[in-house]
Amino acid sequence: MNPHRIRRAVDAMSGYVPGEQPSEPGVVKLNTNENPYPPAPAVAAALRGATADVLRLYPDPVSARLCERIAEIHGARPDQVFVANGSDEILALCARAFVERDGAAGWFEPSYSLYPVLAQIEGIGCRPVDLGPEFEWRDPLGCGASLFYLTNPNAPTGMLHPEEAVRAFCARFPGVVLIDEAYVDFAPRSLMDLALSSDRVLVARTLSKSHSLAGLRLGYAVGPAPLIGAMMKIKDSYNVDRLTQELALAALSDLGPMQANAARIVATRDRTAAALEAMGARVCPSATNFLWIRPPRRPAPEVYADLRARGILVRHFDLPRTAGWLRVTVGADADMDLFLAAMRDVG
Repeated sequence: MNPHRIRRAVDAMSGYVPGEQPSEPGVVKLNTNENPYPPAPAVAAALRGATADVLRLYPDPVSARLCERIAEIHGARPDQVFVANGSDEILALCARAFVERDGAAGWFEPSYSLYPVLAQIEGIGCRPVDLGPEFEWRDPLGCGASLFYLTNPNAPTGMLHPEEAVRAFCARFPGVVLIDEAYVDFAPRSLMDLALSSDRVLVARTLSKSHSLAGLRLGYAVGPAPLIGAMMKIKDSYNVDRLTQELALAALSDLGPMQANAARIVATRDRTAAALEAMGARVCPSATNFLWIRPPRRPAPEVYADLRARGILVRHFDLPRTAGWLRVTVGADADMDLFLAAMRDVG
């Protein structure tokens, strides 16, 4: 019974559940993969220089200056770049642009929990492919999808998929592959070259993680001009606001501060992983700004609750493949020391 005339697919689905955003002060927030360090100084300077008067004007509908800068960074042409309201907009547009109504989208399980939500919104089929027992790569070639979301490094496991396996899959998959590189600035390698050499591969990036701009909502995709053009056709008219375009351009004008912050986070990540392993925890090899851990002594839900009671927020996904694990964002060194001390007590 649906008295409100909501679409059946929407009425039946569960929405995406984001990480908790606490309002109380003093919380150690390690649950949403935010960067603990400020964005590049150029961003603060651009924000100080912004004037309210420009807000009466519509933004550039295609973010042309940003496309030019992103193309310069990656050795692409501007018509191979799409700028979006966060990389989540790119993921949603892919489901709309590259899957027929009787088709399906695929992804690994576990991976980013937004993927099935996007498929359900569009009313298309869901073709999840289970990773191996240690969350390792399994070839998804026969999944029966025309779009495959491939998060690399993966979330929530943090693991980087084997390069040659990914390349072989992209070469043989008959549909579009969206390689979601949200965390790639914390990893030793990227597959951006596939977006510039294949006619069916897109690579998505975000400024939320490594650029410390989660509150800005800016993502972009690089790939073949026909795929970029298809997304351009169906995006919102003015999908990226004027202020966001200016601040993102400032962030991308000098990559040095971002790279220094990423290196600092990687060092803290590796130190924290070693300390957790010394306690007896299982820690997946991470190429991201978070750790995927199985607590050493007690069940993950109990550890999650005890950490929360101490004002330390981590992420727990209560699903069959993930219920025994916790995802822990790498924060500043002082925050990670507090987390490690708590884990010695409650883990």
